[in-house]
Amino acid sequence: MTTSVTIIGAGLGGLTLARVLHVHGIPATVYEADPSPLARPQGGMLDIHAHNGQLALRDAGLLDEFRGLVLTGRQALRVLEQDGTVVHDIPDDGTGGRPEVLRGDLRKLLLDSLPAGTVRWGHKVTGVRALGEGRHEVTFADGGTVVTGLLVGADGAWSRVRPLLSDAAPAYTGTSIIDTFLYDSDTRHPAAAKAVGGGSMVAPGQNREIFAHREKGDTLHAYVSVTEPLEWFAAIDFTDADAATTRIAREFAGWAPELTSLITETDIPPTVRPLFTLPTEHRWHRVPGATLLGDAAHLAPPNGEGANLAMLDGAELGMALAAHPGDVEAALVAYERELFPRAPQAHVMGGDGGPEGVDMGFENATADDILKALGEQDR
Repeated sequence: MTTSVTIIGAGLGGLTLARVLHVHGIPATVYEADPSPLARPQGGMLDIHAHNGQLALRDAGLLDEFRGLVLTGRQALRVLEQDGTVVHDIPDDGTGGRPEVLRGDLRKLLLDSLPAGTVRWGHKVTGVRALGEGRHEVTFADGGTVVTGLLVGADGAWSRVRPLLSDAAPAYTGTSIIDTFLYDSDTRHPAAAKAVGGGSMVAPGQNREIFAHREKGDTLHAYVSVTEPLEWFAAIDFTDADAATTRIAREFAGWAPELTSLITETDIPPTVRPLFTLPTEHRWHRVPGATLLGDAAHLAPPNGEGANLAMLDGAELGMALAAHPGDVEAALVAYERELFPRAPQAHVMGGDGGPEGVDMGFENATADDILKALGEQDR
């Protein structure tokens, strides 16, 4: 295959694709809107599953390096009632299939595995148009353009590439996440640290949920789930951190103070992240020279599968291109044949992922629901 692959988006899916292509000697260029790898935070913890994310890392030749990033003990799970009662306290015995890593560390591993210059930073896509015969032109914010014989949209929920293939647009799920950080928690926030434990903690409720994860050291990263329309959140002034945390905490009146402290004691201003989704059965007719992966293809509510599926998409697309040298369309047909049925299955799976890789997505669930979902995911 001589066609260079143009990948839009340097997230985990796009980088996995670039890495697998590199392993097979296929040239690729990744265009990313961010001006640098460290331009913005990369999110929190990810549980990388044995049945998808780890398979992708195997195909990328990075499974051993990945194991060096795993944070020991972080698969521990605590389920608490709203009054702070511990319903389940499951230790990390090292046998689970969802080892935890920081998203930023995993992204750096992928970036470091690519030849210098593979990722072109500061290239925000403003338009894409078909030129015929499977060729496409991509236009960037600085006025530059690139023409490619194979265009891959790995550019997330608001993909600029998706309109080439599909009229689908993300829809608000009805739920938003407010994330907070508590630093030096063992000494400065001991009650919250004890509630969370050594791994993750979830406290479910009716249209309200608090989930938290212990990241490196004693940093707690909390995700507060609130089911309300977008207008409800727009009425809160998130530029006033104190007022915003007070308003959100009011929604958890009567909950145990060690839980609400994950809101009120945040060491950074709270950030609200509305959750969006594409239709469960989202698919498209074959468009010569273009395809999608990750959230651009199958954006779903948080359930622990998003990052894992994006990486698997990237790996499988790379493997399909390697298996069909000189026949891009045959590779894309093979890739999409596997992609389309996989995504709807993931929509209904439970787990511990989310907008930053760590929201449980278990609003209104009981403790037994949570344990059942996690047990099914580990099979």
